[in-house]
Amino acid sequence: MISSKTKLVGLFGHPVGHSQSPIMHNAAFREKDLNYAYAAFDIPGEKLEEAVAGIRGLGLRGVNVTIPHKVTIMSLLDEIDPLAKSIGAVNTVVNENGKLIGYNTDGSGYVRSLVEETGIDLSNQVVTMLGAGGAARAVAFTLAERGVKEIRIINRSREKALRLAESLNSRVPTVAIEQADAKQAIADATLLINTTSIGMYPNVDEMPISAEFLHSGLVVSDLIYNPLETKLLAKARELGNKTHSGVGMFVNQGALAFELWTGEAAPTQLMAETVLRQLQQ
Repeated sequence: MISSKTKLVGLFGHPVGHSQSPIMHNAAFREKDLNYAYAAFDIPGEKLEEAVAGIRGLGLRGVNVTIPHKVTIMSLLDEIDPLAKSIGAVNTVVNENGKLIGYNTDGSGYVRSLVEETGIDLSNQVVTMLGAGGAARAVAFTLAERGVKEIRIINRSREKALRLAESLNSRVPTVAIEQADAKQAIADATLLINTTSIGMYPNVDEMPISAEFLHSGLVVSDLIYNPLETKLLAKARELGNKTHSGVGMFVNQGALAFELWTGEAAPTQLMAETVLRQLQQ
């Protein structure tokens, strides 16, 4: 039961109706017997500044941040963690007595789950990444730190892809690829990552690339976790590819946010089971 002593946390995004974050976090709070409650807030872009002010005004302990606010929210915060600053995106905000601090737990959550679930050796990977938004930045910077061979970025806005490539080039060879050259950029890649929202519920019949671009030498990863298996992953699986859904990243980044808010170890296994149970219904 929510009381005057309950600490409130939540999710800022647009849209948020598909999110499993409230179910996952509230289950974790119950498991740890913590007086916290988590809610999702659908915040259009023009309302983001007001919503951030509401974190202070309402005394929220913090929020997760998802599409499309991970980059734009940064200018509205008081302090940015060094990793989040280098990534250029925030996915978690902590309210420390009115001081709003931005963090990024996406990249570490992603890489941990990718390696655990696929057994991939990152040092051997030529990566083609679809998208150049906040999640893409987190994943790309973390992969660069872990020593992948090369990163290729395909994005609807070439300018955005170029900016991300330039910021990564001192860490790993990175190029921005025209959408028209996507097939060639995937042909000799070993890891394909979709960081866009294409294929996310309710648009489950969409794919970010043509299925004919896939080949048997790829590990195919999709940051989307609803549906559990996107059309992209289903087509890759049919080819015999190793596939990796966004559930592991989602759970691990959420666990790290949980720990930032509460100061306690997250019940990661329970969080994963909770999400999978919901997605499999």
